[in-house]
Amino acid sequence: MRPLEPIGTLLRIVLGISFFVLFVAFWAWLTFSGHVAPLFLANPLKMLADGWELLARENFLLDILITVWRVVGGFLLAAVVAVPLGILMGAWKPVEALLEPFVSFARYLPASAFLPLLILWAGTGELEKLLVIFLGSVFQIILMVAVFVGNTRRDLVEAAYTLGAGNTSIVKRVIIPANAPDIAETLRLVLGWAWTYVIVAELIGASSGIGNMIIFSQSKLATGRIIFGIIVIGLIGLVSDTLFKLLNRRLFAWRLA
Repeated sequence: MRPLEPIGTLLRIVLGISFFVLFVAFWAWLTFSGHVAPLFLANPLKMLADGWELLARENFLLDILITVWRVVGGFLLAAVVAVPLGILMGAWKPVEALLEPFVSFARYLPASAFLPLLILWAGTGELEKLLVIFLGSVFQIILMVAVFVGNTRRDLVEAAYTLGAGNTSIVKRVIIPANAPDIAETLRLVLGWAWTYVIVAELIGASSGIGNMIIFSQSKLATGRIIFGIIVIGLIGLVSDTLFKLLNRRLFAWRLA
């Protein structure tokens, strides 16, 4: 192997699956050998049995769908607000001077710290969950998009001005197309962070969702159910991330050429 040398798709898949196999094998060795008590960590078979019970008898699939809806809803709200603001900040320096200090300040504020206020303002319904995800995502997207837009190649902009383009045309025909792949990649990365925020939102004041199931299982010391919920989140995230990558490659195939 040499640094940065690409590998084939088949080898990449085999290596990726191999790590999961090794991880499960280590987990099974810890639990079946008695090195870790079942009270603290359920074995893989117990986890699967608890997961099947959740799906077959306790309608856990509905909890999964509710959590997915919350992630998608809050993330889309954040993207609709953040992408235009990020483009404005990156393209126009006065806007950047106005907003960048506040955005840089706000992005360090943990979304979980707003839970008491959001519950006070919006109650414990769906709006509160969406706002947690919104606050956790929006400032990250704004700043990352602004950085990409601000680094747009100046030669492309100057060439457009030479051809008679106006300020609005520069943004629409040069800046946005040039940075669309990076903006899409930013959204893919922040979508992964949104999953952490929804679980935090569901741990307090929720009667449904994966997070609610996890906190309820914790009160019963049902580690198999907790692990199953965590694995479901990871699998959904892996699927959504893969779909996002495929969509980006399809939309911006010219970037890969």
